[in-house]
Amino acid sequence: MSHNVIVPIGPYHPLLEEPELFQLHVEGEKVVDIDIIIGYSHRGIEQLAETKHLDQIPFLVERICGICSSSHPYTYVLAVEDILGGEKAVVPERALYIRTIIDELQRIHSHLLWLGLAGHFIGYNTVWMWAWKYREPVLDMFEMITGNRNNYAMFKVGGVRRDIKDEDVPVLKKALDELVPALDLFRGAVMDDPVIQARLKNVGILTKQQCIDWCVVGPTARASGVNIDVRRDEPYGAVDRLDWKVIIEKDGDVYAKTIVRILEMYESVRMIRQCLDKMPQGEIDAKVADIPAGEGIGRVEAPRGECFHYIKTDGTNRPVRLKVRAPSFMNVASDKVGAVGGTISDATITLAAVDPCYCCTERVAVINKPDNRKIMNGWDLIKMSQAKTNKIKEEMKQ
Repeated sequence: MSHNVIVPIGPYHPLLEEPELFQLHVEGEKVVDIDIIIGYSHRGIEQLAETKHLDQIPFLVERICGICSSSHPYTYVLAVEDILGGEKAVVPERALYIRTIIDELQRIHSHLLWLGLAGHFIGYNTVWMWAWKYREPVLDMFEMITGNRNNYAMFKVGGVRRDIKDEDVPVLKKALDELVPALDLFRGAVMDDPVIQARLKNVGILTKQQCIDWCVVGPTARASGVNIDVRRDEPYGAVDRLDWKVIIEKDGDVYAKTIVRILEMYESVRMIRQCLDKMPQGEIDAKVADIPAGEGIGRVEAPRGECFHYIKTDGTNRPVRLKVRAPSFMNVASDKVGAVGGTISDATITLAAVDPCYCCTERVAVINKPDNRKIMNGWDLIKMSQAKTNKIKEEMKQ
């Protein structure tokens, strides 16, 4: 076994907005391996869901991620509506357009947030301040439509909880018109700045085959030439009624991931404008009263990639099982190949380039004996976690 130095990033680090531990195995400045250690923020969302009313769960899963806080409730209601016959068979037409407006506004604000953080990570704080400035009008649009800047509480089985007022439509269109010059500013800053290009090009490369091998999703995959997007491949909401395109780049480096996200924001603006123009009058809620026994799945193209929910019901008002797979659960693992071969300084922006949400990745497994008695209770798990952390600390001292 070769001797190399371990450089830890996390579990608490200025780069990380949530706790996670990345152990970089380095030889000199070169990263030769990386260990990804999760489990610092497990919150038991799936088990909590089994104690909630089916109509309460959208509020619960909305808290899985604060940045893409419409993706999980949207995916959940699609899974339940799958049991009922599918979204298009259940949800009123106007609600389909409102769902798409919320979903695409979320994509814009999420990509702007990532772009600002990426600028901050490479020391380009002008981009960071620009991103925060122009993200504010997007959050103002959310507040106008939903009453909230985050955690929008809009999605329910059978429709949405709030309508968009007719008098608000011109205000929303004006805000979108004013957002486009800001996107032009970002596109110019990234595409025309040789310093940014020197910092991001040929860094953290994921090849197309590596993306396929590691099951990478979303902009991270599309930046490597993987032509996937749930909105096109399995349409939901009103996206199949709109004119838009999937953004694909080929190089697979951090620069390509940046370009994909910037260009996707233009497409989201186009989609929202069309929704505001085409949205018919009518009901926004089918007022679903009962959920029969069955199994359903929901898929949504969250800002980070495919979000997947599976639900099993038994005809009561609570689910038998809810299974959640967030896009970061797939994408973070790709750092095992994306960060290797680069330098320590490149590793930080490479880890950030997948736009990770670490709370989304957390999992826990309970092992049962043959007689179904649990080997470990909650306190046992905490003690095991503490022992693991202490072991890591001791290894780092050596």
